[in-house]
Amino acid sequence: MTIQTNLPVQALRWTGDTLIVLDQRQLPEQVVYDEYRDASGVTEAIVTMRVRGAPAIGIAAAYGIVLSAKQHYSVNNDQWLPLVEADIDKLAKSRPTAVNLFWALDRMSAQLQQSHDDPVQSLLVCAEKIHADDIAANHTMGELGADIIAGSQGVLTHCNTGTLATGGYGTALGVIRSAYQRQSLKVYAGETRPWLQGVRLTAWELSQDGIPVTLCADSAAAWLMKSGRIDWIIVGADRIAANGDTANKIGTYSLAVLAKQHGVKFMVVAPTSTIDWTIENGDQIRIEERNQNELLPACYIKENSLVSAWNPVFDVTPAELITAIVTERGVIMNPAKTSGVRGLNVVIC
Repeated sequence: MTIQTNLPVQALRWTGDTLIVLDQRQLPEQVVYDEYRDASGVTEAIVTMRVRGAPAIGIAAAYGIVLSAKQHYSVNNDQWLPLVEADIDKLAKSRPTAVNLFWALDRMSAQLQQSHDDPVQSLLVCAEKIHADDIAANHTMGELGADIIAGSQGVLTHCNTGTLATGGYGTALGVIRSAYQRQSLKVYAGETRPWLQGVRLTAWELSQDGIPVTLCADSAAAWLMKSGRIDWIIVGADRIAANGDTANKIGTYSLAVLAKQHGVKFMVVAPTSTIDWTIENGDQIRIEERNQNELLPACYIKENSLVSAWNPVFDVTPAELITAIVTERGVIMNPAKTSGVRGLNVVIC
């Protein structure tokens, strides 16, 4: 079901009975929301990139489990738990690289296994806490990151890491928002091919906030750095290994390599839910590859075509190319020279 609303733009909105999801594929031309009443619909929304951004994916999945419990508990009182567990399995397969998805599902699963008089309500409380905690974490990271880049004249960001990709405010874009409130700051956004999240989402979101932004082609990033106009590249993350290696939107690694060449500092901003403590380094991160038709022009999408496409949607930036990793629990400077992210005092509730 597609609905229109005059409320402020949010990636996700819980109504009490349904999950409202902003269809980000249609931005900036149209602001269209889809309404979901079951976990299968939420799974489809994640797979089709109606909702995207690692924190937002995790939050959407949490609400998807609430919808599953609402659907099955009252109808199948004796068999509802296996049905909800099956929906959790479906959601887990929707986006393999974003660790926030599995983190949120693990929290919801733990809640599901506890005995409650009203399991649907207990799951909703857990999902709403995941959502609220993400917003609070974003504001904390925004201030911590703004402290680090104080005095900078310009920054470049990649993909979209703002309200649209999180519970609200943003990770990398949250740092830029906080910094811009303190000082004059020139903001550049790479176009971020092939889905153009920088063009369609980041530029639009910043303009909604009254923050001027200059777009540049992905292939212009090196020349921008050489010009001396930027001091920092600020990005988000979809998965961070224990040593600090970071998976993020395809193109992030090349920006980090270029930053090293040009003396530009490189910041990763992500909540601790993005850290995968089970893997030692980035070599163990599974990189999602999407359908080649997302990349191919229509004229090449035909039987026996000699033209194919390789479409990885993430890459891994080694810790030695990262100047700072900013989380809501603290900042790790030069993670390759310390202990990666192991020094963070992480509490999983």
